[in-house]
Amino acid sequence: MSEQPVVDVREKVRSLPTTSGVYLMKDAVGRVIYVGKAVNLRSRVSSYFNSKAAFDRRICDLVPEIRDVDHIGCDSEVEALLLEARLIKDIRPRFNSDLKDD
Repeated sequence: MSEQPVVDVREKVRSLPTTSGVYLMKDAVGRVIYVGKAVNLRSRVSSYFNSKAAFDRRICDLVPEIRDVDHIGCDSEVEALLLEARLIKDIRPRFNSDLKDD
């Protein structure tokens, strides 16, 4: 696989909506490496890049690999939970086996 164009991940995170949904973190070749759900997408995804996250080894392993973030909006937290579970089962992202979303 060839590398995807460079995306300013932090800028993309700042543009995420503050609504509920599922986020997909991708590596340099565009492969989904982590799927998570959130009531507030912008707040949740931003939390991976704050100073408190630096104390969690699992997140420290994930963050340097992130080259892009996509999201799928959902109408409710329940819908996001169900979609997250289905995507994890279908895609089997490598970091989902180590990280558990709060």
